[in-house]
Amino acid sequence: MIRVGVIGDYKAEVKAHIAIPQALRLTAEALDLQVDCDWVPTAALADAYESKLAAYQALWIAPASPYVSMQGALNGIRNARENGVPALGTCGGFQHMIIEFARDAMGLAEADHAEIRPDSPMLLVTPLSCAFREHTHRFMLTPGSRTAAAYGASETTEQYGICNYGLNPAFAAQVARAGFRVAGVDEDGETRIMELEGHPFFFGTLFQPERSAFKGIVHPLIRAFIEAAEAGAATMQTPN
Repeated sequence: MIRVGVIGDYKAEVKAHIAIPQALRLTAEALDLQVDCDWVPTAALADAYESKLAAYQALWIAPASPYVSMQGALNGIRNARENGVPALGTCGGFQHMIIEFARDAMGLAEADHAEIRPDSPMLLVTPLSCAFREHTHRFMLTPGSRTAAAYGASETTEQYGICNYGLNPAFAAQVARAGFRVAGVDEDGETRIMELEGHPFFFGTLFQPERSAFKGIVHPLIRAFIEAAEAGAATMQTPN
């Protein structure tokens, strides 16, 4: 069985929060796997986070930030990145992936989020010029990226969710050089999907692929996420 820890502060009124378990069930059925998920509140990860996350083969960093504990969310993301645990961050989850990577992998201790600390001297996450508001958007996928391989295409269209913040373009090249690479952009050239080089699965999206479940669709990135979790679980079970 694959256990997915969903890092976030559950709210019944948030559509993405309703969609995530549905998306995981659809994907499990498509792959003929048993997949279970638990919500892990961000405040619970403010300390002793490694032991609290040890039972999960994958981590999903959910939308709807600001979180109760920003540091708790960042701790969970760091755990996934440093330990090779497949991780998917959507909207606010992805924005915090950027902050964690900048702070802990790049040494940019002051890296911050414009929604949470707009006066910070180093804003890695800033308002997008075009926020998502339930419209269909076309993305161009980076050739040779694992994202393009998951979609099996060089471009795609997405219609899911509302995301207002993303990677500050002023830092894009620096973040990419450090290994967190742009894997998809919208028609305005703004970053919408990123993936971490050398990690089994550390992907972020500035849309909500989970909401494809409302249409009964198994999203290719969620499928790839669970496949990575299955591969990791199989490796752990294989004797040396």
